[in-house]
Amino acid sequence: MHFEGVVRKMTTEYSSVVNYFIEFKNSYIHLNQFLEKSFTIQCTGYSCLSCSSNDEIFRQGFCKKCFFESPLAGDWIIRPELSKAHLNIADRDLEYEKKIQLQPHIVYLSNTGSVKVGITRKSQIPQRWIDQGAHEAIEIIETPNRFLAGTAEVALKKYMSDKTNWRKMLKNDRDNINLLSFKEQAKTYIPSNLIHYFNENSKVLNIDFPVKKFPSKPNSIKLKKNSKFSGKLLGVKGQYLIFDEDKVINYRGHEGHIFQITIGS
Repeated sequence: MHFEGVVRKMTTEYSSVVNYFIEFKNSYIHLNQFLEKSFTIQCTGYSCLSCSSNDEIFRQGFCKKCFFESPLAGDWIIRPELSKAHLNIADRDLEYEKKIQLQPHIVYLSNTGSVKVGITRKSQIPQRWIDQGAHEAIEIIETPNRFLAGTAEVALKKYMSDKTNWRKMLKNDRDNINLLSFKEQAKTYIPSNLIHYFNENSKVLNIDFPVKKFPSKPNSIKLKKNSKFSGKLLGVKGQYLIFDEDKVINYRGHEGHIFQITIGS
């Protein structure tokens, strides 16, 4: 079976075991059906997620020009506390920024092997947690816009990590922690002007991933134009494809690349 298209992050469906899909313009792959099958992946070129140019991808799926100019790559995406749409101030495109920033956002704790704090749009739960490879997560507060959530996250980051150790996550190496206890601890760090957004009733969500075997020493493979990789698919976790011989591919890290994927027996 042969598939070809521009890489965008895998889409997911929360279930007893997460369902993963690679979606191209005219086809899709339900990855759960192809565990323990041989894959050959070749990068044949690039297509910027904003302008579709074939210039080499610079960051986050964008060519260099779009990374610095497109509203899809504004600094407020990585640093929510820089959001200004609530003040009617544009960064790159006020209409787009209002659409994304002025909607409910969740500050959460997730366990990707260790506890981390993060934020996401309410509409992106639980997909955001799945994309991180979290095996459990819980909401802390819900705010009406991105700026307020970003402000809360900045306060919490002084006491809790906001980074995922991707190797630990992929090895399924888990600290023995209680997310509910961490949530109560986090409550004491929330700024007083935001404490009324605290969600007393949120529950821990558990997530199971389709993995036959976790890598013991993950070795990340990066594909560029005209490069090729072959291996047996053993699992999917976060936005990573896990193959035999401890090889892994950060699929989302290849956004904007054009992949040819061949699946064998």
